[in-house]
Amino acid sequence: MNGQRVFLSGINQAWVAYAYDFGNGQYQYRREVYERVIREMQESGGNSIRVWIHIEGETSPQFDGNGFVTGLDRDGTFISDMRQYIRFAGQHGILVFPTLWNAAVKQNYHHHLDGLVKSTAKLQSYIDNALIPMVIALKDEPGLGGWDIINEPEGEMISGEMNTDPCFDSRFLQNSGAGWAGRMYTIQEYLRFINWQVDAIRRTDPQAQVTAGSWSPISVTDNFGHRNIYKDQCLINAGGKQMGMLTFYSVHTYDWNGRYGLDAPFVNDVSAYGLDKPIVIAEFNQKSGGGMKLPQQFDYAYNHGYAGAWSWSYTDEDWNAQKSGMSTIKNNRNPTSGGLVKLPM
Repeated sequence: MNGQRVFLSGINQAWVAYAYDFGNGQYQYRREVYERVIREMQESGGNSIRVWIHIEGETSPQFDGNGFVTGLDRDGTFISDMRQYIRFAGQHGILVFPTLWNAAVKQNYHHHLDGLVKSTAKLQSYIDNALIPMVIALKDEPGLGGWDIINEPEGEMISGEMNTDPCFDSRFLQNSGAGWAGRMYTIQEYLRFINWQVDAIRRTDPQAQVTAGSWSPISVTDNFGHRNIYKDQCLINAGGKQMGMLTFYSVHTYDWNGRYGLDAPFVNDVSAYGLDKPIVIAEFNQKSGGGMKLPQQFDYAYNHGYAGAWSWSYTDEDWNAQKSGMSTIKNNRNPTSGGLVKLPM
């Protein structure tokens, strides 16, 4: 940022009212909570926050009766809601990373998301009538950090399928836990979904930072016997859009039976993944932290080459512990390690 390496230190706010925060005038009823969190993050030295937006299309974007997207919301307040929030965050030295969609849970409005994953015509209607207008409206806001296309698409991926393209062969996901929300989509379908949206964002705003939130290192590295399905070639093979490549990787990590796996970020230096782009540890917590407290986790991420750490989450973890984690590294400014924590805005 402004020519200097920045470490993204922050949290997942995720939501105040799940899928009912932005658009249709809803933000005015959530604003007090969102702004309080921003102020307390600033006091604790945090600099970035991940917030969920459409989720499965419950209230945004606006769909017609055939599943095509006609706009961002029914009442036309979506842009002003988002701008108000992002501008407030920027004024307090916090970068917002909106997460557009969620595949970790299947709920009543999943048919909206389903149409966009399966139909390129419906996906294009979202891109033309919602995504591009949103990016145009917000791209020059100093408080916009970047975009996260979807949270944990592996939750709905089909595993165990053979494919002649290694990018789409899902046998490596078998018995991994993938598909916990329903085995509905191939790797290729979800990668196309991501590729088209990333391409649209980056063509509209060439400086945009864009990622997708993987549930585990299993699908974001070719090391450890895993498969990086989010690499440039896999995304382009799936969707054909040449600019539809991530600018940084996101990985989530939680322990299992009280221990982190051998592939987990908090037991590895970032170089262990062999990736050619920065990687943010975009979800982790203390409750499932392999015995590590949040200050230890933030410190570890900063000092082992990662580009950021966002704890999960404001509503699902001890808030004082999360503030303590951010405070641990708030004055860090090592240019050869994590970089600046206080933004050079």
